[in-house]
Amino acid sequence: MSASSPDPLSLAFEEARLAAARGEVPVGAVIMREGIVLARAGNKVLEEKDPTAHAEMLVIRTACRILQSERLSGCDLYVTLEPCAMCAAAIAQARLRRLYFSASDPKGGGVEHGARIFAQPTCHHIPEIYGGFREQEAGDLLRDFFAQRR
Repeated sequence: MSASSPDPLSLAFEEARLAAARGEVPVGAVIMREGIVLARAGNKVLEEKDPTAHAEMLVIRTACRILQSERLSGCDLYVTLEPCAMCAAAIAQARLRRLYFSASDPKGGGVEHGARIFAQPTCHHIPEIYGGFREQEAGDLLRDFFAQRR
């Protein structure tokens, strides 16, 4: 990325905060290619009344439309929480090059936890995976969100 490229994790955190303001679980995602933001979104499960409207799924759909391809080769995904199994499977199907995520998700994650989609013999594409970026910030955002709902 060039010095003028936007920080994708900061954009993902902006989207997560916007999701929280809408009453959605605060998860945000960004897809970039060659330093250009193709898509950014926060969770919209409640808003769209769609259990698949996770931030990752939304940005994958948007980036595919923009590139007019079902493959996102050469694209990188940045997300504030370890993707669930559904999103991890979509990441594999889309052939994303790299996955960067902030907080691990021992309860619902599908990358390092749970189904471990990319470790399955049936997974035909494995992105480069990097976790733990701004993990404390992501964890605090989630804890604060759920504490307000109790």
